[in-house]
Amino acid sequence: MTLDYLLMLVGFILLVGGAKFFVDGATAIARRLRVSDMVIGLTVVSFGTGAPEFVVSVMASASGKTEISVGNILGSNIMNVQLVLGLAAIICPIVVTRATVWKEIPLSLLAAVMVGVLGNDLLLNGYGPSELTRGDGIVLLSFFIVFVYYVMGLARGGRPEEGPSHAKGPGLPGSITIFIFGLIALNLGARWVVQGAVAVALAMGISEWVVGLTIVAVGTSLPELVASGMAAWKKNTDLAVGNIVGSNIFNIFCVLGVSATIRPLPVPSANNIDVLVTIGSSLLLMVWMVAGRRRYVLRRWHGVAGILLYVAYVTYRLV
Repeated sequence: MTLDYLLMLVGFILLVGGAKFFVDGATAIARRLRVSDMVIGLTVVSFGTGAPEFVVSVMASASGKTEISVGNILGSNIMNVQLVLGLAAIICPIVVTRATVWKEIPLSLLAAVMVGVLGNDLLLNGYGPSELTRGDGIVLLSFFIVFVYYVMGLARGGRPEEGPSHAKGPGLPGSITIFIFGLIALNLGARWVVQGAVAVALAMGISEWVVGLTIVAVGTSLPELVASGMAAWKKNTDLAVGNIVGSNIFNIFCVLGVSATIRPLPVPSANNIDVLVTIGSSLLLMVWMVAGRRRYVLRRWHGVAGILLYVAYVTYRLV
């Protein structure tokens, strides 16, 4: 038990230290390649911070712990919107483009809705087990390919004002080295935190689904939390929101897609509340972005409300 707590402590230290290098490296790469911070956030950063979810969910699926696999993804996506973006908004109000509100965020909403539709055969059809089948996994992966194609189009079309000749700091090789170092530290830290937390939770008799929704989800989302928080601190809000939206899309279309292709993933009807909360989180994010006098801005009070909602949700699931 003592070793588990030590693993978590060292993991948190790696997370915080790695986040700075990770964000600095990602920003420098965007400048050197002359692509927008939003594109880097939707791809390189979000896929990098989504690596823990990928490893944990795929390994859980391969080993038969399918409840942890699904619970991890749903819990991570809920935490990303409510807690991670909430903290980022408190640090610095997040201003996003109109395209992000009406294109990228709806894609993350669509991903959540698809889990509810594909994983509820018994509820919708009146027969069969409620699960994400291998066929459903292939469907999700197909949507992920479409998403990657869409982002490639953004990368070809967008050019920031500052080109390579005006970029400051290390060159492209140095920027990539810093980014990779930060990515390794982030994911290693997340892995150690998750290992320690899961061991402690299971020893306390908490179910695998709840462990996946809460402890594993929080642990695997720590890279997103620290990276987006650091990006907001540096006033790079495009990177902060791109990281979260891209991670949520990656988690469902890619991670759940691969996991379901390996082994069908059950989605018990009793746990549809978690699917609904995942859908509701993305929908609420859209409403916040378009409502009020200042559109396309996630304000500090939105951040506080999101955190309170997340605390209420976790409390409900643990009690």
